Amino acid sequence: MALSRLLPRLQPRPEPVPEDDPAEAPAAAEDMPRLQAVPAPAPAQTPTPSPEDAPMANVIALANQKGGVAKTTTTLNLGVALRELGRRVLVIDLDPQGNLTMSQGMNPDAIERSMFDVLVHRIPISDVIKPVEVDIAVASIDLAGAELALSALIGRERALDKALVEVRDRYDWILIDTPPSLGLLTINAFVAANGVIVPVQCEYLSLRGLVQLENTLAMVRENLNPRVHVQGIVPTMYDGRTLHAREAIEILEEHFGDLVYGTRIRKTVRYAEAPVKGSSVLKYDPSGPAAQAYRDLAKEVLDGAQARDDA
Repeated sequence: MALSRLLPRLQPRPEPVPEDDPAEAPAAAEDMPRLQAVPAPAPAQTPTPSPEDAPMANVIALANQKGGVAKTTTTLNLGVALRELGRRVLVIDLDPQGNLTMSQGMNPDAIERSMFDVLVHRIPISDVIKPVEVDIAVASIDLAGAELALSALIGRERALDKALVEVRDRYDWILIDTPPSLGLLTINAFVAANGVIVPVQCEYLSLRGLVQLENTLAMVRENLNPRVHVQGIVPTMYDGRTLHAREAIEILEEHFGDLVYGTRIRKTVRYAEAPVKGSSVLKYDPSGPAAQAYRDLAKEVLDGAQARDDA
């Protein structure tokens, strides 16, 4: 069908080539790309950490060019499910709409310091983290002006990456909720991340957004962050009763194979009701199928991470 020709095939990341002794390399290797005493020791100086030296948490951006595909829902509920499994989790609201912040019962309009201040004024990210169901770095309406403010700064694409140095050793997973665009805020998320999870609504327009996202990731890999890659694709708002939704799943699996998680996030009003109560669906309806779906997804995400570590 026409859509099949529009979607790229994501290539698996090449395995790193071991740096063997050239004398022992295979024939085809060329084709592969006095101390002076002092009266007393000086006090030890603690060097300022850099992004490269910081312990590496799993930093995952949840992104899709199209809005309304359950990025915020997936960020929060996946984070809560990972915490249920004993992981230390931070979620970051990088969307000026502040829906992730609101989903935990906070008013973005009443927040004095937020991710805007972290990115633009370079305050410590720990100053804007609130402990709720999971730790959340909150957003405010000010974040809407972040892209304009950042555009005049040197190293604007690395503002979030530098901010995370402070907390990388405190968490096992850092999940970043991005805005429905591929602007400077989303670029910051890609530069800071080692993986991207793409929530995809099971319909044509959402699938088409994968093309722009992969093009943007290719640019980021080439110029800013060679380690970032698509870690997985989550089919959301799935209704197995419709032929269109089933066809969308078939196209995803044909083009992206094992990148498509087996968990299907089905349509249910529970995902809309939970934020009204300021909670995740796992807290709002802990024994329901909506909560179980994100528990299943969390296990898949952990299994995938373990498989990559073992490879």
